[in-house]
Amino acid sequence: MLAAALARRLRDAPPMDEAANPSAIELVALTKRYGEGARPAVDSINLRIAAGSYCCLLGPSGCGKSTTLRMIAGHETVSSGDVLLENRNITDLPAAERGTAMMFQSFALFPHLSALDNVAFSLKMKGVAKAERHAKAQDLLTRVAMGHLAQRKPAELSGGQQQRVALARALITQPRALLLDEPLSALDPFLRIQMRAELRRWQQELGLTFIHVTHSQEEAMALADTMVVMNHGVIEQAGSPHEVFNRPVSEFVARFIGGHNVIELPDGKKSKIGVRTDRTLVARPGAPAIDGLASIPAVVSDVEYQGTYVLLGLQNPAASHAVVSTAEYSVMLSESQFAAAPFAVGEAVQLAWTPESAHPLTKTTTGATHV
Repeated sequence: MLAAALARRLRDAPPMDEAANPSAIELVALTKRYGEGARPAVDSINLRIAAGSYCCLLGPSGCGKSTTLRMIAGHETVSSGDVLLENRNITDLPAAERGTAMMFQSFALFPHLSALDNVAFSLKMKGVAKAERHAKAQDLLTRVAMGHLAQRKPAELSGGQQQRVALARALITQPRALLLDEPLSALDPFLRIQMRAELRRWQQELGLTFIHVTHSQEEAMALADTMVVMNHGVIEQAGSPHEVFNRPVSEFVARFIGGHNVIELPDGKKSKIGVRTDRTLVARPGAPAIDGLASIPAVVSDVEYQGTYVLLGLQNPAASHAVVSTAEYSVMLSESQFAAAPFAVGEAVQLAWTPESAHPLTKTTTGATHV
């Protein structure tokens, strides 16, 4: 597989200026099938993740993000393709020999061991002397602000404290890349926000490559240098959070990331555009504010007060008679805008946009994705 991987890497070689930003992890035509003839769970994806960056894999359940992470970690066999870590092919290596470490959603701490012994456990398995492994474990616990709780067992720690212990345990192996499988999903909302800030700070201080699986768009945008949006085992789009949010390349990405209206143009070609909800205009028919702009008719289906803004839900007029229905479009209005000209449920309006606010939604191209 290595020869094939090298050939593909030469074919998909990055521009010369990427030499200054080397890949920590490279996936080459990576594929996973469960059973002969089954549809791939991960379908020949190509991805390069820059060294020292924070990458989030996200998408709906069953999109292939966790399977991809497990193949990188060595906890899932690869059907075809290659995984490279810093130009070293690790596809067939055991998990312990790859140079990666995994931090699981459940934290997977040993309940009968103290925090110190949980962190030191992998060194114990390698035959490191007790004094040396405890010294290294204590140092890492101190680094994640858990040094004073080293003798406590997991049941005596909060969720956030358990996560810090799990992080220290992963770091004691001195990995080149840290892999995180939905590490914040078990935490309450307030602690989740606090811990994601700490994860980002730790990643920047350590200078490690973090690859983080999540189904939360908000989490990915808050943490990532790069977001990789997956769907049905393929990569729909990869880029910075700003790029992905502002210019989704497909209808799926626009709807999954949220904050966009997907509008089918009445041009006979059934082409679709994306317009951010906060840049979409709404007005009563004939209003001067939308004169000369592209627009479509709509009906207000719901009005939600969100504190700093009001969110209008809008529907196609043909669907407005439905008793229970989902808004097709959304428009964000500031409090002052809505107060000056409030809209009512059932009111006929025009949904409008400026040319610079719209961008076409197209499928992503095949080949290596450089991030």
